[in-house]
Amino acid sequence: MKGGAKVVVVPHKHDGVFIAKAKEDALCTKNMVAGESVYGEKRVSVQNEDGSKVEYRVWNPFRSKLAAAVLGGVDNIWIAPGTRVLYLGAASGTTVSHVSDIVGPTGLVYAVEFSHRSGRDLVNMAKKRTNVIPIIEDARHPAKYRMLVGMVDVIFSDVAQPDQANCIDSTQAAEAVFASEVEKLKADQFKPSEQVTLEPFERDHACVVGGYRMPKKQK
Repeated sequence: MKGGAKVVVVPHKHDGVFIAKAKEDALCTKNMVAGESVYGEKRVSVQNEDGSKVEYRVWNPFRSKLAAAVLGGVDNIWIAPGTRVLYLGAASGTTVSHVSDIVGPTGLVYAVEFSHRSGRDLVNMAKKRTNVIPIIEDARHPAKYRMLVGMVDVIFSDVAQPDQANCIDSTQAAEAVFASEVEKLKADQFKPSEQVTLEPFERDHACVVGGYRMPKKQK
């Protein structure tokens, strides 16, 4: 996708997310490190009326479950400029880089990844993004990294469990598995508010959004 007069970038309903309108519309985020791609993604440069240029990075839903959820119509991702995010399962930082764009210089992303190979890419990416703090540790054991993480507004989790083949029954329909996992969240004091499928971008995956120990509404 080439920038210039043919591409118009408009804000998405989610603050900090944009749509590049061209022959084919594309989801994008404002590049916090202009001139740099993170995973070979396309960049779009748009000239403002005052002559200044703003660069956006195309956000590929086939490479990012959060982008797939946004295109799937999730009502609220709770990630916006200034937000502090704990990202569990950061991998090499593809989605983390877009979350970094969204939260901007006043926000913060604590990115936890266990694999040292992916972690290397994550650490290299974070060198240029001052709002990303990479943590190479097992996300399932928060006691090991709690001293590195301050209070956060949002937790995003995309952790592949080594034992997940045992806990998720592949003979069940995806919807039944989702329902059973949501019940587990409720048992742990989470209050799910919405669920969207990640099809057609990610097979047999869903994004569940909710709050933790939400305060009771005053009558």
